[in-house]
Amino acid sequence: MLGFALTACDDSSSASGNSGSGGNRGGIPDTVETFMELSDYDCGKSQKCVATYLTEYHDMAVCDGDNGWVIGTLIEKMDCDFSTESNDSRNDDDYSSESKKGNSSSSSGTTPNSWPEGVKPSGYYAKNCPANQICKDATSSLEYLNQEMLAAGKYGEMLDTRDGQVYKTIEMFKGRIWMAQNLNYDPGDVSSMGNYAWSGCYNDKADSCAKYGRLYTWEVAMNNAKCGHDNTCSPTGVQQGICPEGWHLPSETEWQWIDGAIETAGGWGNGTTGQWLKSTTGWTTAYPNYPNKDGYGFSALPAGKRGVYDLAFVAVGYYTYFWSTLEDDSKNASSMELRNDTHSSSERYMLKREACSVRCVKDSE
Repeated sequence: MLGFALTACDDSSSASGNSGSGGNRGGIPDTVETFMELSDYDCGKSQKCVATYLTEYHDMAVCDGDNGWVIGTLIEKMDCDFSTESNDSRNDDDYSSESKKGNSSSSSGTTPNSWPEGVKPSGYYAKNCPANQICKDATSSLEYLNQEMLAAGKYGEMLDTRDGQVYKTIEMFKGRIWMAQNLNYDPGDVSSMGNYAWSGCYNDKADSCAKYGRLYTWEVAMNNAKCGHDNTCSPTGVQQGICPEGWHLPSETEWQWIDGAIETAGGWGNGTTGQWLKSTTGWTTAYPNYPNKDGYGFSALPAGKRGVYDLAFVAVGYYTYFWSTLEDDSKNASSMELRNDTHSSSERYMLKREACSVRCVKDSE
């Protein structure tokens, strides 16, 4: 992130927030690269409803008049008289090329409904966020991803239209595109699925969901009450499960493709697959002389799990488990396990009523 200070806006500017560079924008450019850069600009009453495109998060930022920048869906709550003139008259190619040059004409004349394609409401700021400031939840933080790949533009993006959250994606082996962050979709009340059905945050704390994504029991991950503990559902084929439309819960085979491509020694539980899949930060270090490499941008974090004994949360910082669609029997299903005390990956059969993480895979075209 850029760390230098920029010239603060002139508080004597008009409060109308006119569009275009110059005018009554008080020196705020039409495109700002990073949140740190944005925070160097004054945002007061005279700048209320002045907008800029924040390229770091692919979203618009609007001054709320109270020294805060509002992002995404929160903009709809503001008392701003947005006009419909602006970017919607341009095609997406024009917007893309101009924004890369820092010459986008995004401004208070852009309504949320008319933002060009590629300017997505991130969802990272919308929930439990005071209206007078940017809330940068850990799910929007890119610090756990492979920074070289991030800088090189190797990651893609997926918008979950159910809640507006955006996830980084990465192409892995056999052309499969995977989420590079854990799913954080809240399915709401799942008690109708059975006595053991559950989804939530580690230690029931929202900041854990923000960092690690949510944990899901297997029937919730499968989005199928027939797959609950003590039941046999015998799933076959592609299973969307809890994943958004166009994406699916990984099969055991898809997990094995990753392991087999990285580790030619053969079989889960051997070699260094885990070392290549784990994020280089965020793990409790067991082997400081053999650091994680995250060589493929998968960036797995140690999200832990919710166990079955006293429903205790365990192993955050040390282990992570990702559900697959393979059912072992009425009580167990397959997961992919990564640990801090081994460089390998393992297939681990977990009790269906334990709660683990989810990564989704894009459906094949």
